[in-house]
Amino acid sequence: MRFALNHIATPKLPVEDFLALARRLGMTEVEIRNDLPDVVDTVAPEDVKAAAEKAGVEIVSVNALYPFNVWSGNLPARARALADYAQAAGAKALVMCPLNDGNRVAHADLVAALKAMAPILRERGLIGLVEPLGFPISSLRTKAQAVQAIDEAGGGDVYRLVHDTFHHRLAGETEFFPERTGLVHISGVVDPAVAVEAMLDPHRVLVDAADRLENVPQIRRLVALGFDGPYSFEPFAPEVHELADPEAALRASMAHVTEELTARAGA
Repeated sequence: MRFALNHIATPKLPVEDFLALARRLGMTEVEIRNDLPDVVDTVAPEDVKAAAEKAGVEIVSVNALYPFNVWSGNLPARARALADYAQAAGAKALVMCPLNDGNRVAHADLVAALKAMAPILRERGLIGLVEPLGFPISSLRTKAQAVQAIDEAGGGDVYRLVHDTFHHRLAGETEFFPERTGLVHISGVVDPAVAVEAMLDPHRVLVDAADRLENVPQIRRLVALGFDGPYSFEPFAPEVHELADPEAALRASMAHVTEELTARAGA
């Protein structure tokens, strides 16, 4: 397996420092964001591309288009603008997240949104990374539903899934789609008091021995099934963002995951 880094892991670092951190950790793939930190609206895409090339790092994705499955209002214009940015920044893909506010989105509308987004991606040579959110209020909780909609939209050439270990656990999903997956997001939850259905982004820390999300078993399963893409750290917890030495913490998490996988493989 190979690790990657989402900028949410170290949101206080400027782009150049974030890229340098990834390289020191032995990574060559990163994700930039349009929320925290908001690189898209603060750094020119040409500057991001130049910095990534200088650092020897590939931008796996720009994260994220939201809510991609509600294709109305200003979403089409925002989709084109974000896709333009991703292309100009040299990114390979654009993460796409569904509406997550308790309102239902019909399956037909999901399919229609995928159909509408597909030519925008194709014209720019991008992959759309569809990320189901496992929260109870999410309008698209499972990868199985996403795969069905992608196939109905005729988008198998341009869409891949994001397997997020946090959302996989929250959705109670057991099915894996390694051949349809383009990226894996990894984060852990260690708080023993929070129920699974009540877990939120601020609970998401780096993966360690106290993890309740079964990250290592999920990763082990993906590896066994042949997934060979990046596993990107995506912790949202404020305590991770405030770490005095995020590099050491990330190294420790990488070591934990690697050691667990190696130990089981040799058992």
